[in-house]
Amino acid sequence: MSNYRRLWMPGGTYFFTVNLLRRDRCLLIEHADALRDAFRQTQAKRPFEMLAIVILPDHLHCLWRLPPDDADNATRWRSVKALFSRATPTGEYRSERRMVKGERGIWQRRYWEHLIRNETDFTAHVDYIHFNPVKHGHVARVADWPYSSFHRYVERSELSKDWAAAPEDTASFGERT
Repeated sequence: MSNYRRLWMPGGTYFFTVNLLRRDRCLLIEHADALRDAFRQTQAKRPFEMLAIVILPDHLHCLWRLPPDDADNATRWRSVKALFSRATPTGEYRSERRMVKGERGIWQRRYWEHLIRNETDFTAHVDYIHFNPVKHGHVARVADWPYSSFHRYVERSELSKDWAAAPEDTASFGERT
């Protein structure tokens, strides 16, 4: 069995990447409301602050901060994945191992995490999250992707609506306000 090393930092701010098992599916945007509801229900039971998120067809990236006395990301992710899985139609292929464990064939078992170290690291990850739909070719402009916290950042005047609007210049994300 693999020995995954995780940094457990009470009150920590974390960047996550979570993938569907089959990367050719579009479940996350097809059932975006169910995913949002899964996050809301999880936050109601195990609070955390969602600082940035982007939902793509087959994976998502998010940045969240835990309460000061709490370092348990795993329980929260287990809850989000389980609630989303229960809310989506069944019928996907499941390996024998998943069937024995009573698991759906929706999510990859693990997730990737990164503990945010400082403000520069935080800003770089927020930018990465918001630019991701452009990077994957889903839209030409960040503002055109509806499944992103980018729109909240614009509403709060933290980013301009045309932030990173020049797709030919992907080395520079644009000006922050």
